Amino acid sequence: MAEVNRSPAFWRSFPIFEEFDGETLCELADIASYRKWSAGTVIFQRGDHGDYMIVVVSGRIKLSLFTPQGRELLLRQHEAGALFGEMALLDGQPRSADATAVTAAEGYVIGKKDFLALITQRPKTAEAVIRFLCAQLRDTTDRLETIALYDLNARVARFFLATLRQIHGSEMPQSANLRLTLSQTDIASILGASRPKVNRAILSLEESGAIKRADGIICCNVGRLLSIADPEED
Repeated sequence: MAEVNRSPAFWRSFPIFEEFDGETLCELADIASYRKWSAGTVIFQRGDHGDYMIVVVSGRIKLSLFTPQGRELLLRQHEAGALFGEMALLDGQPRSADATAVTAAEGYVIGKKDFLALITQRPKTAEAVIRFLCAQLRDTTDRLETIALYDLNARVARFFLATLRQIHGSEMPQSANLRLTLSQTDIASILGASRPKVNRAILSLEESGAIKRADGIICCNVGRLLSIADPEED
């Protein structure tokens, strides 16, 4: 089994831990356990007891829901630098979705008992976790707003912009490149649309000059994406 990465810079790269001090990050490394999952592995299912969270080091893991008829609703796709499973760990409720490794993946598991002991002893650390959870809630609100209030071209533009913000933060360049690991089917599931309609929306963005595709890279004109993402009402 691989050794746990003990670099404070590594742990601080995860948003939930970015305000932790060096001593706390060292203790965090002490309670983390390295794990590997092969593609297709169901890591946990909706309704399971949530006694740990996972930080993703490599690969891709999806969170999804299934209807009784077998239809899948894709909620999120997590890649390196992401964290999930924290909600059930903190509120003591069962898992709210299934987690499945889309590709071979690696990460660290952090148990509930040890993590709660860590943040309980450090009020500033607990405050940082609260701020992270509030940011997650705001992101969920933005996603719901996007699906409910905007046409598909705007929703796809907002998806590209949200992905760029994960890379560049709020100070995005006017022109930026993306290499997406998600398929159009994945994007369609996230945006609540069909794959053919998402394909047409991407073509429309391309025709408008908001994006340009070449060799798997999407070159984004941020200004044009912003104007499409939030069009002025007539």
